[in-house]
Amino acid sequence: MLLKDKIIKMLKDVKEASLKLGNISTKDKDKAILAMASALLKNTKYILSENAKDVALSNKTGLSKALVDRLTLTEKRIKEMADSLKQVASLKDPVGRILRQWKRPNGLIIKKVSVPIGVIGIIYESRPNVTSDCAGLCLKSGNACVLRGGSESINSNLAIHKVVTKCLGKLGIPESAVAMINVTDRLAVEILLKQTNLIDVVIPRGGEGLIRYVAENSLIPVIKHYKGVCHLYVDKDADLEMALDIMLNAKVQRPGVCNAIEKMLVHKDIARNFLPQAARVLDDKGVELRGCSETLKILRGIKEAKELDWYEEYLDLILTIKVVKGVDGAISHINKYGSRHSDAIVTKNKLTAERFLKEVDSACVYHNASTRFTDGYQFGMGAEIGISTDKIHARGPMALEELCTYKYIVLGSGQTRS
Repeated sequence: MLLKDKIIKMLKDVKEASLKLGNISTKDKDKAILAMASALLKNTKYILSENAKDVALSNKTGLSKALVDRLTLTEKRIKEMADSLKQVASLKDPVGRILRQWKRPNGLIIKKVSVPIGVIGIIYESRPNVTSDCAGLCLKSGNACVLRGGSESINSNLAIHKVVTKCLGKLGIPESAVAMINVTDRLAVEILLKQTNLIDVVIPRGGEGLIRYVAENSLIPVIKHYKGVCHLYVDKDADLEMALDIMLNAKVQRPGVCNAIEKMLVHKDIARNFLPQAARVLDDKGVELRGCSETLKILRGIKEAKELDWYEEYLDLILTIKVVKGVDGAISHINKYGSRHSDAIVTKNKLTAERFLKEVDSACVYHNASTRFTDGYQFGMGAEIGISTDKIHARGPMALEELCTYKYIVLGSGQTRS
């Protein structure tokens, strides 16, 4: 059978499953999600052994340490995946909520009710936890999904998919509700993006190249989960110890993820005091620094930042620094070079903070906190399909509520329009 025929057959099964999910009770959905969490823990050794194959190959092919870390699973990370599913199961079912209800003068009762989107196509790279997160979130929100992970994590994704879908049939939920394309051929993505009658929305998660490819080639509506060019602005009124702690956490904890900072902006009045301190602690962690002309006058020997650096998502231990005149300069810089993902200010000045939070045009803006909190689990959403940098339909962590749309239910008693 040709690849196109295989994918279309799979998608027809997924579409059929999506229609059945509407009749699955919240109780049964939660049972299935908890069973998936338990299955992850019971099969930890198997999942880790398959993940080790991907990690070994990625090390051979020269993938950066940060991206290998993004790919690598551990017992702790698998437990976190299971915990994430448990949290999803504990949340309120978003399906069937009456968002608004009103009565017209003619007696018609109109209800705006949340419903699943339908079939969601998710195309992603590197992070195997996306497989279980998407399975749990889509099931809870009544959506069927078709997953297509990257070639660098194929063994991990297939293992996780096998483990979590094995639970579904026993609980009366079709296994095809969580489908996975098991080939790495790029043609599979091309075929997927043309199936307008079988997929309702496509969500790409990954690097800039993947996002652009999907957005430019899809005939299906796309919700972009674009690159994370995240900024930290250290204001002249900042607590510098706090700023150092936030900077380290946001840059170093997991540099290969989209909510890690890639740029730091520093107020000119504190630059000569703060930057040498920052450079020392960052150097201890192996971070390469690049800077603007003013930064180079303070930090001798670091690389000069080129224009492209300000747009770049490194996903690595690299940080580009710019000295700015004040919050106006910081806001202007972020809105020009940022990716509308996550940006933070450290300051004790509430008025300055309010301006930053109001005027920076990003999905998530922070005052005195690390950008690393841009995450569905950290936001109390259980997990997220990804971080949407679009403005239409969903923005920021895309979780249960964002996986629903709505329809109008109109109740009458024989009314006709005159």
